[in-house]
Amino acid sequence: MGKSKKLKASKKGQLLPLDQQIVENDQVKPKGREKVRNRTDEEEEFVDSRLTSRILNQARRQQQELEDEVGATNEPGARKKISLGGVDDDDSQNEEQSDNEDEGKFDYGGVPNVTEEDERALEMFMSKNPRKQLTLADVIMEKLTEKQTELRTQFSDNGSLQMQDIDPRVREMYEGVRDVLVKYRSGRVPKAFKVIPKLRNWEQILYLTEPHRWSAASMYMATRIFASNLKEKMAQRFYNLVLLPRVRDDISEYKRLNFHLYQALRKALFKPGAFMKGIVLPLCESGTCTLREAIVVSSVVGRNSIPMLHSAAALLKLAEMEYTGATSIFLRTLLDKKYALPYRVIDALVFHFVRFERDKRELPVLWHQSLLTFAQRYKGDISSEQRDALLSLLRSQSHATVTPEIRRELHNAKCRDLEMDQPPVSTSQMEA
Repeated sequence: MGKSKKLKASKKGQLLPLDQQIVENDQVKPKGREKVRNRTDEEEEFVDSRLTSRILNQARRQQQELEDEVGATNEPGARKKISLGGVDDDDSQNEEQSDNEDEGKFDYGGVPNVTEEDERALEMFMSKNPRKQLTLADVIMEKLTEKQTELRTQFSDNGSLQMQDIDPRVREMYEGVRDVLVKYRSGRVPKAFKVIPKLRNWEQILYLTEPHRWSAASMYMATRIFASNLKEKMAQRFYNLVLLPRVRDDISEYKRLNFHLYQALRKALFKPGAFMKGIVLPLCESGTCTLREAIVVSSVVGRNSIPMLHSAAALLKLAEMEYTGATSIFLRTLLDKKYALPYRVIDALVFHFVRFERDKRELPVLWHQSLLTFAQRYKGDISSEQRDALLSLLRSQSHATVTPEIRRELHNAKCRDLEMDQPPVSTSQMEA
């Protein structure tokens, strides 16, 4: 072992009495050198009031969304007002409005300029006998009933063979997964949940986790997993039975869409065919699609890239189905993407508008706006007969502001049949 080192006392400490040494050891002595920090002008600048109000507004939104999901409000359906201090509520609202006007962006879950009059106008075109919106629970119970009926008919002895339940250990495990997904906010999800898309009875296993109780963040993660691992047909079922009912319930409850659910819709576009067949078309076919739902879902379609063939097929289906006010919103959104559409889709869209010539109802402004968008984008792809039919339509269905613009576009159109009949220009004519 090495020799122990002796502590050397300072020369100054040796000259002082013991009581003074103890007092000095208990006190903090200032050091002789001073730290000099070179502060730049940028570090000394403070955050201005405009940026501070934006930060506080965003904090209010996130806090409110968390409390709405957890159910922290005292009254059902009521939003609790939270004050973070620093900015008055009226000033923050004015600041938020000015920020949105400056940025010119569409709020991800909000619905701009939706009045009660607009909603009443669209309710006139809703189906009188709407289709029932199926959920995953309805499909599972229907399958179980069919399976039990099939087995009982195959065996004469009723009850001799019954449906085999899921293994109790598997059921217990996925009930634990359900408890995690109900409270999930961020981070990793259980591995048992990630393997559900690879199971043959994935719908039955998914039913054990009770998707209607998931948090919004859980729905986003589930959409990412299922959109990546399921085939298009199975992904369509997940969108239609799980994602779409949750989106509609959230819009109906809060008059806007949760940010995580909006991101889930964007992730669902990873399979555009399943998105169109599982969300857009069933939403329009339901006959109960509100103006808010149509605007929110159509904003997802308008903001993201979709292959032309999927959009053309969706346009064809929308043009052929029974008209609702939501149909005009999706038609206008898809037409604004300026695809090079096949003539079959163009013809279907022309027939969609012409069939309203003898309709005695007062059509909403959305219908006239969708017709104007069609005339602006595809006036060169219609035939001369179709142009005349659309001009005749404007005599019976007109709008004081929009119809003159449509008529001007149609009169200036170079129809496709006239361009085909025109002889090609020779080289001598070009030189002349």
